[in-house]
Amino acid sequence: MAIKPTIYKMNISISDLDRNYYATQNLTLALHPSETLERMTVRVMAFSLNAMERLSFTKGLSATDEPDIWAKTLDDQIELWVDVGEPSVDRIKKAVSLSKLVKIYSFNTKSDVWWDKHGSSFLKYPIWVARFNYAEIEAFANLVERTMAFSITITGNTAFIATEKGECELAWIDLKKLD
Repeated sequence: MAIKPTIYKMNISISDLDRNYYATQNLTLALHPSETLERMTVRVMAFSLNAMERLSFTKGLSATDEPDIWAKTLDDQIELWVDVGEPSVDRIKKAVSLSKLVKIYSFNTKSDVWWDKHGSSFLKYPIWVARFNYAEIEAFANLVERTMAFSITITGNTAFIATEKGECELAWIDLKKLD
């Protein structure tokens, strides 16, 4: 019998000071059996950093031809493609052909090796790539509960997260900005 995903319910109060975006998002996420809590945490951060109308999680690891998160227009065109992790150059080439905007959020301890190997190939594509500090992602993951309410305040390249269990700060580095 297949292992079922673990369901998380999150009520997130997002304050993005740079975009003047203030909203509460009620999210239900499935942690795939092969996914780490840290990766799911990065998906939550990517969602929060890009929060907008029509932004949604996809089938994720269960659908290799879809990103982790996307926003679609009313006529079903992909407006935003968000990948979490260290995707291949071919995957991003495909994403660029399908979406108006492509963003990658890298977070693993192997992110530097991935960027050193593929970064120059990504430079020719109109994409945005950021890297989280893995230790900070771990700190956030340690605060995650199956049902939780928390706030994220975003300014610059930093997010301050406050939960009932504690607080942490996440910073990211822009590896490639949009041209």
